Amino acid sequence: MSADDGRIRHDWVVDEIAALLGAPLLDLVGRAQAVHRQHHDPNAVQRASLLSIKTGGCPENCAYCPQSAHHREVDLTRERLMRPEAVLRLAETARAAGATRFCMGAAWREVRDGPAFDAVVEMVEGVDALGLEACVTLGMLKPHHAERLARAGLKAYNHNLDTSPEFYSRIVTTRTYEDRLETLAAVRAAGIDLCCGGIIGMGESLRDRASLLQVLAGFDPHPESVPINALVPVAGTPLAGRREVDALDLVRMVAAARLTMPKARVRLSAGRAALGRDAQILCFLAGANSIFYGDTLLTTPNAGIGEDADLLAAIGPLADKAPAFAAAAS
Repeated sequence: MSADDGRIRHDWVVDEIAALLGAPLLDLVGRAQAVHRQHHDPNAVQRASLLSIKTGGCPENCAYCPQSAHHREVDLTRERLMRPEAVLRLAETARAAGATRFCMGAAWREVRDGPAFDAVVEMVEGVDALGLEACVTLGMLKPHHAERLARAGLKAYNHNLDTSPEFYSRIVTTRTYEDRLETLAAVRAAGIDLCCGGIIGMGESLRDRASLLQVLAGFDPHPESVPINALVPVAGTPLAGRREVDALDLVRMVAAARLTMPKARVRLSAGRAALGRDAQILCFLAGANSIFYGDTLLTTPNAGIGEDADLLAAIGPLADKAPAFAAAAS
């Protein structure tokens, strides 16, 4: 079965995906664009807004993350969980700026029952009532947490795998790959969409990148949203000395994600601020059809709304109607 026929597969092997990542760039992008057009409106780019609702002090030791309590030299102001009414005001602002999904992130290791989780549920209910897709990232959770979030109207839960199973212990040691998979299983069982991707540029090999995509493409169904992040090196974290990811490596990762998960939204996420306009457009051509829209991604810089408005105007007219198109094509 060809990688280019647009069929939904869950039996990808790492060697196949590594071959995609190593293919001639123009050939790879052309193949990915053809599959993209089978399942998506090529002019539809979803705009998602991301807000840190509780910042810093996370007990996990993820090497890339400035919010980890283990990285004490990071210049970051810790902030308590925001009040629901403040979050909903910002959600209204994001909607007015053109966002259709509102994502809320709390620097927690795991969800715990109590007033803080009650407040997050209230936020989800409010965002849903505004007509926005509500998404949260709260760390690990149990099935009853996922079920409660689903009843509140949660559209998607973000829980990235970060990297390959083989490279993972070089990046995180305070939780296992299996812990992440258990959370994803609980989310899926509750009927919530998966938002699950990874990060490149942390010192992993091309084969590690292929292995990450193989795990994601092995999910049945595939994640509805696949964020492709490029490492943003932050002073004080163990990965502060890493060089910026080559833009074309990001293009290749987007294209391989599109070929292996044809119906997923592939989201250009962290690291996009370092890309020029032309590189971002090449990512769209390779199959990306969603961006985080706003000046900050949790705690790292993002392209400004004005810059994004200019970018989207340059490639427009755009329509944020990918779900309806995908449903009609399926």
